[in-house]
Amino acid sequence: MTQRQPARFRPVDDAEAQRANRGDWNREADEYQRAHGKFLGDASFIWSPEGVDEADVRLLGDIEGRRVLEIGCGAGQCARWLRAQGTEAVGIDLSHRQLQHSRRLDGETSLAVPVACATATALPFSDGSFDLACSAFGALPFIVDIRTALREVARVLRPAGRFVFSVVHPMRQVFPDDPSERGLWVSRSYFDDSAYVESDADGFATYVEPVHTLGEWVAAITAAGLRIDSLLEPRWPAGHTRVWGAWGPIRGAYLPGTAIFSASLCELGT
Repeated sequence: MTQRQPARFRPVDDAEAQRANRGDWNREADEYQRAHGKFLGDASFIWSPEGVDEADVRLLGDIEGRRVLEIGCGAGQCARWLRAQGTEAVGIDLSHRQLQHSRRLDGETSLAVPVACATATALPFSDGSFDLACSAFGALPFIVDIRTALREVARVLRPAGRFVFSVVHPMRQVFPDDPSERGLWVSRSYFDDSAYVESDADGFATYVEPVHTLGEWVAAITAAGLRIDSLLEPRWPAGHTRVWGAWGPIRGAYLPGTAIFSASLCELGT
């Protein structure tokens, strides 16, 4: 068993976070797809552990014929669903192992998704390449410099383009990472912006999850030239008993675990 130091909260930069999370996702991709693949579906668009389904909520609006970028696509489940709905969807992900799972699902579903291994802070696309961008817990929850990431999204959107993305709700991060009753106590300040960091025995980060308040998300979105159209904080559905990490019906009865932002590219002069 690999020796690790106790996880702690501390400052990190994007370079350290990217190195850690690329390695983590490459190591954990197989187990992630084994544990969550059935819930996510091979060609479905699930926004969050609460099971918010794009087929029901239609947060992306009219998508047929649109060119769509999925950021942090993992195995491409969402982009694959989008292609089945008549879009020209492509995906990017930091983890090459996740993209290998995307290639596997391409063959199993006969719905191939073009993908690239890249980071959300340096999207490998020209300005104005997409009508829509989306991200279902992909990339953004793991980025320190969200302002650069949001600017990159705005750069690749066409005029009046839209970006819809889901991230960890910052209220979840003030509680312990425990979905049971034992986790229902405030363990850290909402305003503490230190990142959650797991490290190996030598102190090198092996997993990083930055912390951003709702105000910081709003500031980053608007600084990128995007206008917030809506913020969805999904309730935990009755009868939904599946536990995913810190998410579950016990905690979900009291506080949101997910924030889903819908934003549009502002037109010049607005």
